[in-house]
Amino acid sequence: MQNQMTDNSDLVAFVRARLDEEEQTAREAGGEGWRCPAEVPGEIHDRGGAIAFTLRTHGYDHHIARQDPARTLQRIETNRVLLDEYTEVAALDTDRPQRDFASGRAFGLGFAVRQMAAEHAGHPDYQVKWLPRFIQ
Repeated sequence: MQNQMTDNSDLVAFVRARLDEEEQTAREAGGEGWRCPAEVPGEIHDRGGAIAFTLRTHGYDHHIARQDPARTLQRIETNRVLLDEYTEVAALDTDRPQRDFASGRAFGLGFAVRQMAAEHAGHPDYQVKWLPRFIQ
């Protein structure tokens, strides 16, 4: 069976661009960690203790604080590591992978990268061909 190489550079570029956009947004939001002091429900404070913003509806505050810019930046860095690993073997990520370690690695990492891309399926540059593959 001949190994068919594929070009997944457009997928990688798409995911990288979305991560860059998200990083910029997190940095514009201060890049810091937020917290919700128990004594003031509905307030989200920055690292220095200043009120970053308030919410009338208590319950959203803890969720928003957990999605703070610092945590977003950490997740982006983790995703970039995964994306860089995929880039090394992306050419081996095919619909019918070989039964060797490198192809299996490419297929597995490709699945993860396709899931990352699928988070942005509503983006005008998203391509349906990037849908995660579910084959055995």
